Amino acid sequence: MTHEQLQRRMQVDGWCVLENVIPADAVDAVRDSVQHTVDQYRHTRKDAPANIGAVSNILNYDQSFAPYLAEPRLIGLAAALLGPELRISFTSSIVNYPGNERTSWHSDWPFNQHNAGHIPAPYPDFVCHLTTLWALSDFNSESGGTLIVSGSHRSNNNPTGFSDDAEHEPYPTEVCVTARPGSVAVLDSRMWHAGGANRSDQPRVGLAV
Repeated sequence: MTHEQLQRRMQVDGWCVLENVIPADAVDAVRDSVQHTVDQYRHTRKDAPANIGAVSNILNYDQSFAPYLAEPRLIGLAAALLGPELRISFTSSIVNYPGNERTSWHSDWPFNQHNAGHIPAPYPDFVCHLTTLWALSDFNSESGGTLIVSGSHRSNNNPTGFSDDAEHEPYPTEVCVTARPGSVAVLDSRMWHAGGANRSDQPRVGLAV
């Protein structure tokens, strides 16, 4: 897709996928490095999820993916949506291990109403934060690829702010983000999304930036 088409996807759907942000000849080394870092540090968090390899601020421990954070298409799209003064607010591993169950619907910071610091709902309709999901292995329905509701970024709330059980219920129009290793899914952080169940025999290795 052209730069203009990517912007339109973000405006209408709230997400898009950029392929080969990490080149094919480099992605295996990045994945192995991230997996090694996760194996080493995931248990340092007392509240670490049982079947998800989550290491907050992983860039402090592993710089293997750092050269690709400023990939021109990615920076160009982010700047078009947020303006030229960009800042990375978090880096985290998201390794979805075999047998991991589906997670609940949420939007990311600053829209997740469970976070201590957040924009209270209802919030205005403008882009102020992006979440990028870096596929270091295949993201698909078998491996537990991220589930999203296209267009939900235009809602002034999300399931973390509802009083019913919407966080835990499948949504009729949900889709699974499919992405090949080295690809990056760009989401408006207001997007409703959830982790899919990993029904494969391999971990789904990724990053959230």
